[in-house]
Amino acid sequence: MGYIKTDGIIIREVDTGEADKVVTILTRTMGKVSAFAKNSRRPRSSLVAGTQYLCLCNFILFKGKDLHSLSSCDMIEPFYQIRCDVFKLTYAAHILEMVNDVIQEEQPSSRTFQLLCNTLHMISKTEKELDLIARIFEFRFLSILGYAPYVKGCIKCGTDRLEGTSFSFKKCGLLCNDCISDDFYSSNISPGAIKSLRYIIHCNSKELFNFNVSESVLDELNKISRRFIKDRLEKDYNKLDFLKSL
Repeated sequence: MGYIKTDGIIIREVDTGEADKVVTILTRTMGKVSAFAKNSRRPRSSLVAGTQYLCLCNFILFKGKDLHSLSSCDMIEPFYQIRCDVFKLTYAAHILEMVNDVIQEEQPSSRTFQLLCNTLHMISKTEKELDLIARIFEFRFLSILGYAPYVKGCIKCGTDRLEGTSFSFKKCGLLCNDCISDDFYSSNISPGAIKSLRYIIHCNSKELFNFNVSESVLDELNKISRRFIKDRLEKDYNKLDFLKSL
């Protein structure tokens, strides 16, 4: 029992009772936590602004026996630009769904928290291609989880040449032409896409979004990412398909 002060992002909200909410927060220090926000749906509540989806706040939580209670919250960043744009909101929702599915309650997740903050900032504040932002997040997030594909060279023989290389979903990495004969789960991958994956997985976190790719390379990353995520996380994340109808 006691009070806890931490920064966090609201990644899910569920209305309950007449004026309450249960919010799921990805915090900087405690990982993911669920908290009861009493009267947070009342217009005059001090919690009404900070308990909205996507808000980054400094929270004070009271640790109860079964569920945290939200005592107060001070807004840091509301990400209004995302919530007012259907495209940005859909990409953010796609990313937050992955985080909520994978991160367990009170599992230390400081790297994921920082990655999520940086990604939402890029979606909100920049004009960078949303598909590229999402792919960068996905591959870096999977790397944090321990699912990084091997892209330094051929996963079987070790050669680091880029030409004539395939991406193996079965072996979770690159295969050169000499080693691909027994793998029917592979897809051709260009040198540009390989370089992009190497950068995303291995670069300094402060430089993660400091690059662009051609349309053809982005198309490759899109196809590889969706299948790779489905294989690793055993779920087909399809929120972004909605945007194709707009």
